[in-house]
Formats: sequence, structure tokens, C-alpha cells
Amino acid sequence: MQVVRDLYRWPRPAQGCALTIGNFDGLHHGHQEMIKHLNERAQESELISVLMTFEPMPLELFCPHAAPARLSSLREKIEDACAFGIDAFVRLRFDRVLASLGAQAFTQTLLAEQLGVCYVIVGEDFHFAREQEGDVNLLAAFGAEHGFEVESMPAVMLDGERISSTRVRAALAAGDVALARRLLGRDYRISGRVAHGRQLGRTLGFPTVNLRMHRHVAPRYGVYAVRVQLADGRQLYGAASLGVRPTVAGRDCLLEVYLLDFEGDLYGQRINVRFESFIRPEINFDGLAALTKQMHADVAAVRAVFEHS
Repeated sequence: MQVVRDLYRWPRPAQGCALTIGNFDGLHHGHQEMIKHLNERAQESELISVLMTFEPMPLELFCPHAAPARLSSLREKIEDACAFGIDAFVRLRFDRVLASLGAQAFTQTLLAEQLGVCYVIVGEDFHFAREQEGDVNLLAAFGAEHGFEVESMPAVMLDGERISSTRVRAALAAGDVALARRLLGRDYRISGRVAHGRQLGRTLGFPTVNLRMHRHVAPRYGVYAVRVQLADGRQLYGAASLGVRPTVAGRDCLLEVYLLDFEGDLYGQRINVRFESFIRPEINFDGLAALTKQMHADVAAVRAVFEHS
């Protein structure tokens, strides 16, 4: 899969492309259905399939304090798009210049001239361009003018409700990992590079690998049973604590994972932490002794999860 970080330096696809546009936060089951349609159409028409997304997401530019928690980093989004068979991933840098483009300029400059699109599929509630003035109907009208077809994808439903990134966030915020998994079509994960910590866990008998959270995260703060994929492909079980560690006066959000039955140095390695089950919320304990006692109980609970899975 090609990753395009500067659209204006990317040669226009000679055979044309089939395109989908959106934030694609989390690439949930609804997104996956749209990608499936996109890839099928691209193969039928001998086009390349292109996913176009924005970085940062628009609300993160205009209202950073009101922006929702991200389900996936840009890197995770790229990895998922590749796994779902996209040929080219186009990241548009979303800034005030791009945000000021009107619907016609957006369509003509980016879609027709730079990408040479032949087919576009978007969600039925899709909006684009300055102040979201463009919708599916306007995009279809521009498509007729510039020679490309536009299709809108109806919402994908689960249990009578629309699958959306908002719904995935709500499930994770409630600690409902099972519902999030059904909405995503796979485990929710957080990936990152193992960083050095204060090594407090080691002194308490529970050495951890630590991932620093550089964004507002969606899951409820607390303890989880997790599956961890190492850089060499090995899969391990773990007890993970996500939060700010109030018992030790922590401030920044950290994902700390105690790997069951593992010894080794993972500093600097990239790992994937896949959330299996919510164990308990984050608690401010009255001292390290109480925290250590609870950690023993947490690890026992995590082992029980995997013994019965």
C-alpha cells in the first residue's frame, strides 16, 4: 500500500482511482463495509482503491478541547487500511487553508485534477469543504460535471443502532470492551513504543512495559485483561492499567502492562495491546500496600479471564 503524505507530489494514477473520503477513526465495521465496496468496484473497473483522510481531524483543529478521544493514531489507521486491502492511503494535512476551500474547489482541485477519480463512495451523512457546505447530493452533481460516479453508503446497523465512531467511543468509555469489539469487528488496540517509566511496578513485584499516551484516549481508566503482540510476532497475555495513577500522584496518562509469565527487556520496541476484558475502574488507594494487594487480585482476575477464554 502506498502512503501519500503530500498529494500534490503524488503522480496522478494513470488508470484512475476509486475513492472514499472521511475521518475513518477506528476503521469500524461500517467503515470496513464501505472499503469492501470500494475495493470491489476498483477491481471490477481496474482502478486503484484510495482512502483519503484528514490529519489532524477537523474538530482537533477548530475546537481541540472539545475534540473527541481518538480511537486510532494515524499510524494505526494506516496499518488497518493496509490490512483491509486499500491500494493507496492519502493523508491530507488539515489546516485553515484546506478548511477554507469551497465545495467546488475541493472537488475540482483535489478529486478531479489531482486524483483523477472515476468513482467515489462516501457515507450517507458525508459533508465536506468550507463550513461543511457540501453533501452527497452536491458531490454527485459535481461528479456528473467532472465525469465521476458518486455512491452513498447507508449506515451499517448493529442491534438496531447505527455503527459509528461515536458509538465505539461510548462503549469504551463505559468499559464495555465486548460491545466495542462487535462494533469494530476486531479487538480494540493501542500500539506504541515501550518507554522507560519510574520502575515502581518492579519494586512492587509487578514489572511493567509502559506506553505513554500522546492523545486523549477513549477507554475508561482502569485495569484490563489484554493480549500483547510483540515486535517479533509473539503473543502474550497481560494485566494492563490505563490511567493517571492517582495513588502515586501521577499526572499524565500511561498504559502499563504486566506481562504474565514473561521476562525480558522490551524497551524501545513497538507493541500492540489488544483489550480483552475490563476488570475494574481506576482507584486511588490509601498507600502502596493496598495497591500491591489489589494488583495481586487483578492479576488473578486476568488469569481467570484467559483460562476461560
